[in-house]
Amino acid sequence: MPVPRRFDRQPPERDPTRINERIRVPEVRLIDETGQQVGIMKTQEALRYAQSRDLDLVEVAPDARPPVCRVLDYSKYKYEQNQKQKAARKHQTQINVREIKFRPKIAQHDYDTKKGHVERFLKSRDKVKVTIMFRGREMAHPERGEMILNRLAEDLGELAVIEQRPQQDGRNMTMLLAPSKVASDDGASADDTGPEKRRQPQQKPAGSASPAEINPNQI
Repeated sequence: MPVPRRFDRQPPERDPTRINERIRVPEVRLIDETGQQVGIMKTQEALRYAQSRDLDLVEVAPDARPPVCRVLDYSKYKYEQNQKQKAARKHQTQINVREIKFRPKIAQHDYDTKKGHVERFLKSRDKVKVTIMFRGREMAHPERGEMILNRLAEDLGELAVIEQRPQQDGRNMTMLLAPSKVASDDGASADDTGPEKRRQPQQKPAGSASPAEINPNQI
């Protein structure tokens, strides 16, 4: 016999804003649809005021004494607020921290591969935590790990800025790299450069010489 699916019995989240008949206090301080303060009046009178204009009575400052209510189109107001929040989230820049691990005796091929990963992360506008892992007797030579970190920072000097200098953390040594402005610009312009643009040859300015025509003694 199949097991029946369990349903989520939690009720949907309710809008905590009190509007119209949900406002139970005896009197409120009313602000009209133009933003002008009308004054303190009975809640029922304020509700009739809003209904006569085909609008809602919305509690905007429940902790005030008496609470402050405003006359407005609440559906339109919520829609505009949601649109503003979506626009704000769209323009927020999310920064991720990636981690790449090295060994003190890393081979050149592995170093180049991992450096390529770090370069790709930086061009994607991510920060990179570079970790040197020491084992056993390698702990006696922390300068080897620091040398690798400094070498990596130097190799990626055009793409990265050192946000945190190499520091020992137990058996590990870490360094934090952040994308420089050059890396961010490269990542942003890479999407705007299509194959057709890349195939277009650069036009030589009038009067300029080709590399073969340049006399080395004139440089």
